[in-house]
Amino acid sequence: MTASLQVSHQAAEDGGPPPVRPALGAVAWKEVAHLLGNLPLALAGFLYTVCMVSTAGGLSVTAIGLPLLAAGLAVSRWLGRFERARARWLLGVRVDEPSPLPGWRRSGGFFPWLWTAVKDPVAWRTVLFELVRLPWGVLTFSVTLTGLFVLWPVLPYVSRALSNVDRVMVRGLLSPSDGLERRIAELESDRGVVVDTAAADLRRIERDLHDGAQARLVALAMGLGLAKEKLLEDPDAAAAMVDEAHGEVKLALQELRDLARGIHPAVLTDRGLDAALSAVASRCLVPVKVAVDLPERPAAAVEGIAYFTVSELLQNISKHAGARGAGVEVWRADSRLLIRVSDDGRGGAGVRRGGGTGLAGLADRIGAVDGVFAVDSPEGGGTVVTAELPWRAR
Repeated sequence: MTASLQVSHQAAEDGGPPPVRPALGAVAWKEVAHLLGNLPLALAGFLYTVCMVSTAGGLSVTAIGLPLLAAGLAVSRWLGRFERARARWLLGVRVDEPSPLPGWRRSGGFFPWLWTAVKDPVAWRTVLFELVRLPWGVLTFSVTLTGLFVLWPVLPYVSRALSNVDRVMVRGLLSPSDGLERRIAELESDRGVVVDTAAADLRRIERDLHDGAQARLVALAMGLGLAKEKLLEDPDAAAAMVDEAHGEVKLALQELRDLARGIHPAVLTDRGLDAALSAVASRCLVPVKVAVDLPERPAAAVEGIAYFTVSELLQNISKHAGARGAGVEVWRADSRLLIRVSDDGRGGAGVRRGGGTGLAGLADRIGAVDGVFAVDSPEGGGTVVTAELPWRAR
């Protein structure tokens, strides 16, 4: 008796069904219910799948063929979710849900999203599941129904054997492939974030050049042209115009330096994160303590992401936090580069989409390189932002 209880306890810990018993218990009745439900559900799934594939395939030469196939595969994904839930409830099979497909915006537009939906491996494995389950559903329904009236003494063993095959099918066809689909979806989503970020940065640089240095240089050229015309007839006015042009040159050079610093600061390239973050902190409107403890410099790309993350967070502190002081800490822990930026301001910050704080954009950028971004900002309690980046040596 004790050994039987130990075996049952071990099976429960492993997440599988308890050992089969001659009498029909709750687990056995659930297995019987699952097997009897296989036929009607398999018939409905088979008919839907065949109609969906044949209709979409026949219309594939038209403009609505691929969108129709994508919609049909989305429904197949839903069928797979239903079957996983049914197996979880009746068979005790614990299967993780696959990652959802990225939306149109995260995919980069309608056609990239359409292509991702059409080649969705989760949906296609569900299609295969629905096709092979019909003959299996006929078999399990017939055997189980016969067992209820003819083979009652051996029904628990028969239902366990048949339901174990169902468990294998669910795990093999309806579960993520060791996280592969999840990782593919994450990478495709991150690629869209990187592309959008790069495009936004290019637009910002173009706008800054057009509205700033370019406009000043145009005004400078016009001013020097007028000074050249007045050089002989009114030397004093020409000299004044040259002085004004000299001031415009200084302003244009300063704007170009600021723009270059926004793209990639020279101090970061030459002296690393410690000096670059100290320079950023010196321009912050509140006192900032900087502590950088790195045994060596990380890869240039990681270094750049860390720099611009801290730079934008300090800008947020200057504009929104109402803080009296702030701190920046950067250190390495195993294979991660850790960043913590804190302040003693009003708090209440969060990663809100469209909230204007810029934290959502930072979270997307850091997530695109397998990083982690977390915000702890209770009302009135200051803000602590922690970021983790993968460490890559130069």
